[in-house]
Amino acid sequence: MPRFAFLIDYDGTPFQGWQRQAAGQPSVQAAVEAALARLEPGPHTIAAAGRTDAGVHATGQVAHADLSRDWDPFRLAQALNAHLRPAPVAILHAARAPDSFHARFSALERRYLFRLVIRRAPATHDRDRVWRVVNPLNLEAMRAGAAHLIGKHDFTTFRSSFCQAASPVKTLDEITITEQPTIGVNATTSFVNSGTIIVLDSSLNLRGSMTLVGLGTINRTGGTINLVGSLDLQGATWNLNASTGSWNLLGGTVKNGTITEANGSLLV
Repeated sequence: MPRFAFLIDYDGTPFQGWQRQAAGQPSVQAAVEAALARLEPGPHTIAAAGRTDAGVHATGQVAHADLSRDWDPFRLAQALNAHLRPAPVAILHAARAPDSFHARFSALERRYLFRLVIRRAPATHDRDRVWRVVNPLNLEAMRAGAAHLIGKHDFTTFRSSFCQAASPVKTLDEITITEQPTIGVNATTSFVNSGTIIVLDSSLNLRGSMTLVGLGTINRTGGTINLVGSLDLQGATWNLNASTGSWNLLGGTVKNGTITEANGSLLV
């Protein structure tokens, strides 16, 4: 059976993520597989380089599928696009691939872009494409914090409890944080991180942690990570007791025992 690789672009707003869902919930994978079934009746399984979460978009998702017919790649892409309408999913390019190619395991790098808009008013035109932050961000502090994450590390702290990766040890090649003035907006901040990270939710959690650094919620003094106010970290909500100066666990649990309270500070 010939194997085809696809370069896919999609708006993730109406989907529950890339992965096929139970109970018929919409997903990008299901949409593409349904389009394939209209070309070649029968069940199809398409594998992707990575799984995006609900509402997350992609401009260059790589996937592959095995088909029974040796299609002309251009005609295959055009036919799939016709059957994908009106879903906001497009096949940008199709190509024959060797049997040894696998979209996930052959991937050399994954690149993620996160955009934050800094303003008090709700987002409108970019409503489903930005994360709104109402307070100013200290970009230099964010860049300094991000520098500690570059290289090969154990990313357990940023890992989802649902992650299926064999190991949390991954390589992060780059984190770029830029600021772009926007009309009617204080600023738009963009994160770009790339590497071999495939730990579930790690990129989203990295983004959230860097934002907390920018807001001053997390700061470093010596070898201690200090948290200001209350914070939901690793599913456990902590609050600073103003009278005693100590941190109290309000609810939830601390994953893998990686967070401890000592002398009024949370040690991560």
